[in-house]
Amino acid sequence: MNDSQTRQRGKAVHISTAAGAAPVVISPQDEEALSAIKSEVLSRLLLAAAKDASIATQRDWFVAAASVARDRVIRSWLASERVNVAAGRKRVYYLSLEFLIGRLFTDVLSNLGLKEAFDAALGDLGVDLNRMRDTEPDAALGNGGLGRLAACFMESMATLGIPGGGYGIRYDHGLFRQVIKDGWQQEYPETWLSFANPWEFGRAEVVYDVHFGGHTEMVPSRGGERAVWRPDETVEAVAFDLPIVGFHGHHANPLRLWSARAVDPLRLDAFNSGDHVGALNEQVRAEAISKVLYPSDATAAGRELRLRQEYFFVSASLQDILRRHIETFGDLHALPEQVAIQLNDTHPSIAVPELMRILVDIHGVAWDEAWPLVNATLSYTNHTLLPEALESWPVPLFERLLPRHQQIIYRINADHLNVAKRKFPGDDAMMASVSLIDENDGRHVRMGHLAFVGSHRVNGVSALHTDLMRKTVFRDLHALYPDRIVNKTNGITFRRWLYQANPALTRLLCDVCGGEVLDDPSRLAHLRGQSGDAALQDRASAIKRANKAALSNMIAEQVGIRVDPDALFDVQIKRIHEYKRQLLNLLETVALYNAIRLEPDRAWIPRVKIFAGKAAASYTQAKLIIKLANDIAAMVNTDPQIRGLLKVIFLPNYNVTCAETIIPAADLSEQISTAGMEASGTGNMKLSLNGALTVGTYDGANVEIAEHVGRENIFIFGLTAEEVAARRQAGTHDPAAEIENAPMLRNALAQIESGAYSGGDAERFKSLIGNLRGKDHYMVTADFDAYYAMQRHIDEVWHRPREWARLALLNIAGMAYFSSDRSIREYAEDIWDVPVEEVLNPYRAMIAV
Repeated sequence: MNDSQTRQRGKAVHISTAAGAAPVVISPQDEEALSAIKSEVLSRLLLAAAKDASIATQRDWFVAAASVARDRVIRSWLASERVNVAAGRKRVYYLSLEFLIGRLFTDVLSNLGLKEAFDAALGDLGVDLNRMRDTEPDAALGNGGLGRLAACFMESMATLGIPGGGYGIRYDHGLFRQVIKDGWQQEYPETWLSFANPWEFGRAEVVYDVHFGGHTEMVPSRGGERAVWRPDETVEAVAFDLPIVGFHGHHANPLRLWSARAVDPLRLDAFNSGDHVGALNEQVRAEAISKVLYPSDATAAGRELRLRQEYFFVSASLQDILRRHIETFGDLHALPEQVAIQLNDTHPSIAVPELMRILVDIHGVAWDEAWPLVNATLSYTNHTLLPEALESWPVPLFERLLPRHQQIIYRINADHLNVAKRKFPGDDAMMASVSLIDENDGRHVRMGHLAFVGSHRVNGVSALHTDLMRKTVFRDLHALYPDRIVNKTNGITFRRWLYQANPALTRLLCDVCGGEVLDDPSRLAHLRGQSGDAALQDRASAIKRANKAALSNMIAEQVGIRVDPDALFDVQIKRIHEYKRQLLNLLETVALYNAIRLEPDRAWIPRVKIFAGKAAASYTQAKLIIKLANDIAAMVNTDPQIRGLLKVIFLPNYNVTCAETIIPAADLSEQISTAGMEASGTGNMKLSLNGALTVGTYDGANVEIAEHVGRENIFIFGLTAEEVAARRQAGTHDPAAEIENAPMLRNALAQIESGAYSGGDAERFKSLIGNLRGKDHYMVTADFDAYYAMQRHIDEVWHRPREWARLALLNIAGMAYFSSDRSIREYAEDIWDVPVEEVLNPYRAMIAV
């Protein structure tokens, strides 16, 4: 049979790849192939789970089916690895403290082209694939947009055939499991590994020592001296690999995660002397590194643990990367030609001194030769303009925990400041601004500066964010290194956030734009010319209605509240933070509630306000916002006077799986961060791609979404980034006057302050409202009237269903640019200098059915 054939006698058949891999594409009508899948699943059930089919649980079936799917990924992974090694291809490594990958079962099957086949085969065995899939926990490896972006980028790297992989930490419990009790967020361990992870491969043979503490000393070496680090603590990093398969199954890359363990897990002498708890101290201290994501930094011990986490995963990853490079190429001086390392935010920025330490101290590379290698190998993605989020570590902590690295940072800083002095002689303010050491309020190491100086490219994640980087947080560094900052606007993988999350809409797009749209998102533009077609609008609206019904069921199951799928679903799903302004949304909710009560007979549109997101465990104000949302919901949802015209929902424990149900059902996407403070956003892209209209500030990627879908087709309100900056600089922001001149806002604040939403407790939200009446750093009072007015304009548009449906189609039509494949292609060409593969989809006809 010819390998180029994809169908014969109505059946999908074997597809060979350039790498020699053979992803098997099976049609549900191929009885022989389905029989093979059933046989493999039953075999795994018996031999791996030791269960007979008659007593197997849904979890047993999931593990068996996942193992069968994993076998097919392994073939692609190992085959593409062989080809990459033989060709000597350059590798890209993505270092991130977060990888929010979500459930993998459907992702893997879809990318292999096997979802329909597995669905049919499991159905024959009496197993419902969707119910079985629900037993797979979300991998608790991330929090929000940063981790989800990393997951999208990993999938796109595999899809585009870029060799390499990701590096992170294998958290035992991840961030936390959010439980809402009496309206308050409570945090519990996320036990996602309780039943093991069928996708991962433990690499017990891949272990690296990671050191902490101690001191450095100078020893004789080749007629001179060299530094030797004498650490007083060693922790072992043990590798676990998760294969990430790309679309079509042609290529897979590993996500290597590190688990921490003690060198001696049990002090037997202490145990035998009766100190059974003390005997485990070293094990507990070591394993704490990989227990949870973002341990609270409200204490000195918490801050130290965060730094230990960051160094732990960076050191293990760099040791692994250099070992592989030396084994393959031998010459460390060729490192930038064969390796590119991307630092995802400031968390991995300690890679700069660690890579220098390994090259200089371990491999004997001269300092002046090592620095250009480090600079040409590393690149850094900045995700925030918030100075506090750029990370800085107290010098005493750094010197105690990583003494050799502090010495290296001082040397890097001295060389860096010499460059600055030559370019800006006599400018002491410039020297203080660009120094890697902040001398104010106690000496701190500026990790954002360190990543900037140590990288050959520093990228922002939206056009506006990149421009603001040059003008604000990195203004002086940009003046010193004017060619270093570039823009790489974020993207999302359409495979997860459209094809899998919204299959009915995907089929519609294939019908209208052609099956080629699955590989070429630019074909979404074909929707523009047909956006006014009534039949197409009706079909798209019916799909949205069905998705809303599914979300309504989920809401009823999770919080016990019934909502009307015909209401406008108004969605704000993101990490809870003051700059993201969930508080602005809640104040508008109170004002709208008051208006409905005042004029109950007015033609209000039914609206469901849906919130979801986690607040950092030590972030008091964010946790108060969650409590306020739940208190408002308790009042609004039980008030018979408003006849269900307004509902407020807070969905607990927001994760990828939850998002996969919410996003296809959303009518309105809330992207209302204070202008100039949202670096990009990716939720805005996912929601718009699924036909939600955006209400937002002209900020982050909203700017580019407006350019691509048409500013007249989304709802932009409020101050611009320039106006926010001008008000702050001039000190003209006057919250008291703004509240006085906004009656609806004034009334809403007064009600909350009086305890109307908190059972008479006037103290509960005092600090939250006090911040608004004081500095109101996030411009909530300044933007309230504009936001309220825009929401009433949205009401008017919703009253015209044809117009709303047309705008939804235009939003989908303009979203091609926001594919993570485009983002990764730009990284590959402009930062990493690696080629990408042009891969066609042999499963298009099957998936489009």
